[in-house]
Amino acid sequence: MDQDSHCTAERELLEAVSRITTSSTTSPCDEEENQPKAEISYQVRKEYPEKDDTQDSSSAPSPNSSMTTKELQEYWRNEKRQCKQVKLLFEIPSTRIVEHHLSKYVMYKIIILQTGSFDSNKSVIERRYSDFEKLHRNLLEEFSEEMEDVTFPKKTLTGNFTEEIINERKLAFKDYLRLLYSMKYIRRSKKFIDFLTRPELQEAYGCLRGGQYTKALEILLEVIGLQERLTRGNPVAIVPTLCAIVVCHRDLDSPTSAFEYGEKALSRLHVHTSHRYYIPLLETMITLAYELGKDFLSLQEKLEEWKTKKDPIRVFTLKELAVREYVR
Repeated sequence: MDQDSHCTAERELLEAVSRITTSSTTSPCDEEENQPKAEISYQVRKEYPEKDDTQDSSSAPSPNSSMTTKELQEYWRNEKRQCKQVKLLFEIPSTRIVEHHLSKYVMYKIIILQTGSFDSNKSVIERRYSDFEKLHRNLLEEFSEEMEDVTFPKKTLTGNFTEEIINERKLAFKDYLRLLYSMKYIRRSKKFIDFLTRPELQEAYGCLRGGQYTKALEILLEVIGLQERLTRGNPVAIVPTLCAIVVCHRDLDSPTSAFEYGEKALSRLHVHTSHRYYIPLLETMITLAYELGKDFLSLQEKLEEWKTKKDPIRVFTLKELAVREYVR
């Protein structure tokens, strides 16, 4: 290829990268478009709200100057995908009465579905009245204006276990969750996400710490899909769960599955190399790649590159980090 042709090709490549960057950074998110309208009024949060609770301190997305053209294109594609809100539907089809020693309470079965298409990966959780009550109290502390007109079903002195009261509360809690989810800042809040995921994650990590990797993995795989949907705008938020799945698969002698989930976690940390999970995950992926006969040299290069840029600090292993999550 002569010099002129080479220069032309180079200019075309730079222009293509520029078009990708411009179109991706300037196109507005459509997550609020066609958002379900709340049936009661609430005040709009101030124009410039504080950073979301769910956002990692180092998770503000920014393309790395050392990224190749292919990596840059993939980065912006992922960013545009994350920009689109996944709309969820809440259903409470049934309940069950639990009697434990001297206590008695109703558990509400909550099914969470993705709207707009057939959802084969629905999430099913159970919560009791006191869980809803705690959520409401916590949200009032942070979102007093938005929650001003939100009603919550009150406790009654008698009749809490009658079919009539239980059915009324099923409908009330369904509408309550739908309304909360319709509010942008509430559905993104850590308190709302914790209500829907934390009990299951606490159980899973408890099993992991106890060496019950099969049970821990079963729970983690059930909750990861819901976590992804709830934290769509903050992909780094699910890295700990993905890494816990890697740990479980590895201890269950499933290196292929461990590597698969490790790749998912690593892709979310591509521009967040200061994240506490980045180096432990990278070290684990190098070991897994070597065991599986995959390319580990590129991973090794990333590790060495990080070491030359950062001061030596103590780094926990991936498993050590995982067992520290959700410790009461």
